[in-house]
Amino acid sequence: MKRLLMAAGAGSLLGLLATTQIAAPLLAQEAQQSSSVYEQLDLFGDIFERIRAQYVEEVEPSALIEAAINGMLSSLDPHSGYLSPTAAADMRMQMGGEFGGLGIEVTQEEGWVKVVSPMDGTPADAAGVMAGDFITAVNGESVMGLTLDQAVDLMRGPVGSEIIITIVREGASEPFQLSIIRDTIRLTAVRARTEGESVVLRITTFNDQTFPNLTDGLAEQIAAAGGIENVNGIVLDLRNNPGGLLNQAIYVSDAFLDAGEIVSTRGRNPGDGERYNATPGDLVNGLPIVVLINGGSASASEIVAGALQDHRRAIVVGTQSFGKGSVQTVMPLRGDGAMRLTTARYYTPSGRSIQALGISPDIIVQQPRPNPVAEGEEEAPTFLNEADLRGSLNNDSLTEDEMRMIQEDRDRAEATAALREQDYQLAYAIDILKGLSALAPSPQRVVRVE
Repeated sequence: MKRLLMAAGAGSLLGLLATTQIAAPLLAQEAQQSSSVYEQLDLFGDIFERIRAQYVEEVEPSALIEAAINGMLSSLDPHSGYLSPTAAADMRMQMGGEFGGLGIEVTQEEGWVKVVSPMDGTPADAAGVMAGDFITAVNGESVMGLTLDQAVDLMRGPVGSEIIITIVREGASEPFQLSIIRDTIRLTAVRARTEGESVVLRITTFNDQTFPNLTDGLAEQIAAAGGIENVNGIVLDLRNNPGGLLNQAIYVSDAFLDAGEIVSTRGRNPGDGERYNATPGDLVNGLPIVVLINGGSASASEIVAGALQDHRRAIVVGTQSFGKGSVQTVMPLRGDGAMRLTTARYYTPSGRSIQALGISPDIIVQQPRPNPVAEGEEEAPTFLNEADLRGSLNNDSLTEDEMRMIQEDRDRAEATAALREQDYQLAYAIDILKGLSALAPSPQRVVRVE
């Protein structure tokens, strides 16, 4: 018994020694790290005081501190940053759907300002700004070396004033300038229309109005068609949509899904992850969907495209999307400013992150650039058909109703062909819906027997 107690005592002693030997270095390391942080903060204070006392010109202390905060945040990634009280108020106004400016969503890449996408119907869109353009100067002043917020501040100005931006574009031999008149930007989040038998929902942004606009617009188009049985499918046009509110992307995805995961987010701590699932109900009762994307489709747009693609609920058509797979949280700060901090990555239902990769379309379709007929060249010849020949026989095997239906089909085909000249990608999407509709089984005829 005595030996057993001695052994137990030795075991306790060894355990204590082992625990002490492990814990001591960890505590020492933590203390060293804390000491290092305080030393760095002291260094910051020294530099701050020397700038205040010895810089060639007097500097506003608050401006120095704001620049230091912004530098700290912008060093993390292109989407984190400090929002001054003015910038924070502008952001809140944008989420409401109205603001003043050019109408472009921008990011920063290798020191330059890169256009994610121009917004439909805005001054930038009208001036010819394109997704992927690099803005290298504003009114002759280079943006190299500026933070993204500083560059955006350069582009802000009174409504009605002119701004000249210098653009570098892939495929252009040299930089060129565009003159833009600033205006009040009123965004219609969703524009709905019908092309043939297909309802086209053009979603330009994800703000507070997106889901209400979508449901209202869809209902109007279905009613105008005489009922959902007269619609062959839906085109969700997300091209040049830079994103916006996460909850709106979830609502839009849920509108066309009956069940399953829409998106998940994972932060630094595993316990902070969120998972968002669809609720029962599909606004279009399972009709085929084609989603259009391009290099200007980012963030919330990619969440919608990825969710519908992973659930095989839609065919994704177009070109590779932008690849912004991170979530930013806006945190209010004292003095009415705010901090935009990247807090998580998001993942599509299959578990894939699209960060820096983007959504790959199921069918890649490039939007051809206009190619007008060069001077001296002849346009493609048109051919005569049998009906154009003098004295040709009439087709007497069809009734008037059958002839009318054939003519209506022909008119719809010609309308799609005309649309192809204006918007090739959209026409391609509508052709896919026509093909899917043609292959779908006809509704069974039910005969009631009494």
